[in-house]
Amino acid sequence: MPYVNIRVTDEDVTDTQKAALIHGVTELLQRVLDKDPATTHVVIDEVPLANWGVAGLPVQRYRAGATPRGPLA
Repeated sequence: MPYVNIRVTDEDVTDTQKAALIHGVTELLQRVLDKDPATTHVVIDEVPLANWGVAGLPVQRYRAGATPRGPLA
């Protein structure tokens, strides 16, 4: 019974996009690992942008081109 957890930032991901992710991941597991779609579980978590970081920075600062200088810089 596969369980897949997809985490994305909460930036207007539509229900249609979520359905496509669920379908695509389920199809991939069936094709690659021969897993039964009826027992494949996919969960999508939407994380507030303020709670997402990359390269040591909050993602908003990273996207703005900031460089890491410390937690309060």
